[in-house]
Amino acid sequence: MSLKKITFKPGVNRERTRYTNEGGWFDCDKIRFRQGSPEKIGGWTRISDNTFDGKARSLRAWTTLGNIPLVGVGTHKKFYVEEGGRYYDITPVRKTTTASVSTINLARTDGSATITVTDTGHGAEIGDFVTFAGFTTLGGGITAAVLNKEHEITGVTSANVYTFTATATSTGDANLDYTSSSQTAEYQENIGKEGQAALTGWGGGAWNETGTTWGNGGSTTFGIRLWHQQNFGEDLVLGFDGGKLYTWDATNGTSTRGVLVSGLPGASGVPTSHNNLVVSDVSRFVFCLGANPFGAADLDPLLIRWSDQESLVDWTPSATNQAGSLRLSQGSKIVTGANSRQSVLVWTDAALYSLQYIGAPIVWGANLVGENISIASKNAVAYANGIAYWMGTDKFYKYDGRTETLNCDLRRYVFNDFNEDQYEQVFAGTNESFNEIWWFYCATGSDVPNRYIIYNYAENVWYFGNLTRTAWVDSGARDHPLAATTSGKLVEHEQGLDDNETTTPAAITAFITSADFDLDDGHRLFLVNRIMPDVTFDGSTAVSPSVTLTLDPLTNSGSGIKSTPSEGGNSSGTVTRSATSPVETFTDQLDVRIRGRQLNLKIQSNTVGVQWQLGSPRLDMRPDGRR
Repeated sequence: MSLKKITFKPGVNRERTRYTNEGGWFDCDKIRFRQGSPEKIGGWTRISDNTFDGKARSLRAWTTLGNIPLVGVGTHKKFYVEEGGRYYDITPVRKTTTASVSTINLARTDGSATITVTDTGHGAEIGDFVTFAGFTTLGGGITAAVLNKEHEITGVTSANVYTFTATATSTGDANLDYTSSSQTAEYQENIGKEGQAALTGWGGGAWNETGTTWGNGGSTTFGIRLWHQQNFGEDLVLGFDGGKLYTWDATNGTSTRGVLVSGLPGASGVPTSHNNLVVSDVSRFVFCLGANPFGAADLDPLLIRWSDQESLVDWTPSATNQAGSLRLSQGSKIVTGANSRQSVLVWTDAALYSLQYIGAPIVWGANLVGENISIASKNAVAYANGIAYWMGTDKFYKYDGRTETLNCDLRRYVFNDFNEDQYEQVFAGTNESFNEIWWFYCATGSDVPNRYIIYNYAENVWYFGNLTRTAWVDSGARDHPLAATTSGKLVEHEQGLDDNETTTPAAITAFITSADFDLDDGHRLFLVNRIMPDVTFDGSTAVSPSVTLTLDPLTNSGSGIKSTPSEGGNSSGTVTRSATSPVETFTDQLDVRIRGRQLNLKIQSNTVGVQWQLGSPRLDMRPDGRR
């Protein structure tokens, strides 16, 4: 008998077949590579039992001058600031109706909790939130306490009438109009779409679009609510596609909402609509990416406007300030932007530009640094180690002074199983403690990001897995990366070993499977009767941590696992036996009895308190003939 040491190349490769990828890894979930060896990723823990409303698509963590750690949380319904595990609603107010200048009529119906509101030109949509103040009882159990709170609008009858559901059921026939000056209705910004939705039929796409019958329009999608947020000092600057520019003053505390920048003292020429924003780290300019020109109302999706240096409020260009604008030439719209070394990077849907500070009178100039590129979404960019990485619509890119396509060993696997109707939900995040860039995306058939792909830029390897998250922000202001779940919670990643999103810890199922490898040269059959696993359990909290090791043999390369004729050579289809055994802390060898020309190896854990890393297993085997 002879011992064969099995070594594998780091990273997972799905660009080749299982057999041509010999010496590598082929499949995995919730693992990473460190120093070339695969290991289980860390666990995650909820930061508190509190929840927020809606699907979070934007997270930003920072620390105030008073050393208070905060997280901005933008959902499709609201905007929150998290402090100490609590979520404070700071959603800006869109409109306030005061009874002194406009009548607000509230009506109830006997036996119903539905309240009908008449407010001329309310501008509300189903799902929006309104807060009433100063109202007295409507009678019939609809008290002031029932009315004077926040309500979610459940129906919109017309431009002047809507309904909401009260927390009490009305009794009696009383109805009451309010016309005094003390009542107000405060409307928060309209909610956005939870996911991209397809528009089909005539007018839904291009005339005679490919794949449609003659004379019929195809389909298109409309966007989801993606809040963008940046820090201007300790304060927050925020907005969303096509919306106004808001700010939240940290010194005023979490009991206050975001307010219009245009409403601040000294405000001048503030954009009335924009699609994204960046605050330059070094020079302290605020950029609106895709904005209305100065003095005009319509949004130009390729126009960049910036404020005066060190000013959030002065946007009117003059000889005495550095406010200004420029228009990009390539693409149909600006998608996103990010800070880089001594520059601001701006992506359109077809090109990448680098904005350089020049000084007066031009102030900022744009250099084209990438052409014929794509970017999946506003949140598809991550910046780490001086390099910008992003996911396109069919490949991955990086910019380190020049734009390059990343050689991705999982490119075909990812983009062949991608819900192309949900590109806007793609988001990226760094996990710099492990030299990783994470991208989350929606797989085919999913309307939430349920899969991820990781690029380890230090080891230049790729791996992937299944995990549902909607937003991510790296450690820095916090000790661990934060991610948003679909259940309205923030969880800390790389915290513990298990899934602690709920009150009961759950095991994380983690595995990695090798590509098929020859036991010799693939010519002869071999009998394997022993394996030395080489698995460490450093960091485990379980008393007896263990993993499962599986060897699957093949009689012919490329034949597929467990699909060959029986050892007797007939065509009965009897499957080839595999060997599965537990590996524990003190397991130095396992007795098996399998035969084949090729093998693949799988290691898996699915119990709580387990951390593992695989080294270089060895097989004890001998030739077993050609048949």
